[in-house]
Amino acid sequence: MKPFIKISVLATLLLLMGTSAKRRPTTLFMAGDSTMADKEELVESPERGWGQLFPTYVKENLHIENHAKNGRSTRSFITEGRWDDLLSRVQKGDIVLIQFGHNDEKSEDSRRYADTTVYRYNLIRMVHDVREKGATPILATPIARREFNEQGELTDRHGAYPDVVRKLAQDLSVDMIDLHKTSTELIKELGPERSKELYMNVPAGVYSKFPEGKIDNTHLTEKGALEIGKMAADAIKSQKIKPLKKYLRKEKDRVITYTTPADIK
Repeated sequence: MKPFIKISVLATLLLLMGTSAKRRPTTLFMAGDSTMADKEELVESPERGWGQLFPTYVKENLHIENHAKNGRSTRSFITEGRWDDLLSRVQKGDIVLIQFGHNDEKSEDSRRYADTTVYRYNLIRMVHDVREKGATPILATPIARREFNEQGELTDRHGAYPDVVRKLAQDLSVDMIDLHKTSTELIKELGPERSKELYMNVPAGVYSKFPEGKIDNTHLTEKGALEIGKMAADAIKSQKIKPLKKYLRKEKDRVITYTTPADIK
């Protein structure tokens, strides 16, 4: 083969390789705790993370990697190497959605606890790391816990943590989805009884994992996860959050169904 032909072939191969690399779909990475994480089969448990069901609201050309994990805080997500693993997969043009807070608050657990100063620092690190990769960070406040007092009033258990996220989003000019605010509003609107459907208030004798039932007002049922996912999608649309907005499905294209305890029986 003549030299110029070899060069031409090599150039073509390099071009094809470069084109192939560019064809990798834009990926939405999700970093967070159990309220966002993927869960097991419905016959075992009705629990779902809202990140698990978020594909309901986005088009198929957006790839999603949900790295959220039960029990993690900003501290433990970093110290366990989960953040570095996620970051190693991020490429220019990708999107990283970050939601922590539930476990950062747990002062009794040194492996997870991050006071508001450390929490802020960890989030700053995450935002900077994502931007250095040429990707887009998006912050989210933690969803509300469902806890009503004897007067039927919703009690907030997140303290200053949502405000840390709100302030940080302003300081670093990061788009932010205020799930704490919108989930609080929804729970109040539904009231003490109707809001039970959104959280893990499980009757006895339905799911094999909870034969005696379960009362859990932090983690979401399938219906709750779909509602939180809709909140996130609606916020992305109304706030015109780029580039995620262009990947949202139109409402008519969303197929939203969920399983009730009666369906399992």
